[in-house]
Amino acid sequence: MIPATFVGMALAIGSLVATMLLEGTNPLSIVLLPPLLLVFGATLGAAVAGSTTADVRRLGSWFRMAFAAERPSTTGSLVAQLVELATLARKEGMLPLENRARRVEDPFLRSGLQLAIDAVPVEQLRRVLDREIAATRDDDLVAARFFSKMGGYAPTVGIIGTVVGLVQVLKSLEDPQLLGPLVAGAFVATLWGVLSANFIWLPMSAKIRRNADLRRAQMELIVEGICEILAGTNPRALREKLRAMLPPSEVRLNAA
Repeated sequence: MIPATFVGMALAIGSLVATMLLEGTNPLSIVLLPPLLLVFGATLGAAVAGSTTADVRRLGSWFRMAFAAERPSTTGSLVAQLVELATLARKEGMLPLENRARRVEDPFLRSGLQLAIDAVPVEQLRRVLDREIAATRDDDLVAARFFSKMGGYAPTVGIIGTVVGLVQVLKSLEDPQLLGPLVAGAFVATLWGVLSANFIWLPMSAKIRRNADLRRAQMELIVEGICEILAGTNPRALREKLRAMLPPSEVRLNAA
């Protein structure tokens, strides 16, 4: 499946190219090395300057977070798995869950089950898992804020590029034939600054935030399920409670 990030960016850039062609403008006229180098290089440099060395080392993984293919929703299977674990706990107690927990793929669910098996009180277990959720979300939002900063810097860097280009224009006032191309080239930097912010950096930030929200919702579902298992909730009641935490669209999808 093609990630929505690629589809959206392609649609945005395609709309720009189509508009230029309809207006009789050559799209390659805006592909100029100096403004591209300034806008993308200086924008990245400004964002890096406001980050730590540890952040910079994670740039590759942050790009993968923004462009990774969407995974199919697993909330339906997660609810079924939690109900199965609750049924096992009601029939045989918490200790038999230890062998079952080793086969759980989700590391967050596995660690939460281990806490429950170790007879950690419900409130303490919830506090521990909630802190892990908060730490995970904070870590994800570092990436989102980085690209958001790039989206803020890019238009300003583009304006700087335009000013630099206009300086060259002023130096060439004695040659009217050069003024048109020089002015056009100067404003290309502003175009790339605004374009990169709104077509690339801000969408990437929004995508990472959306993935972080989905990840938090799934982790909260797991916390609720583990706490209810530890409290000895009836599996049927647990299924209904967990389904109530899902968006209506997912409930309909899982029911289909």
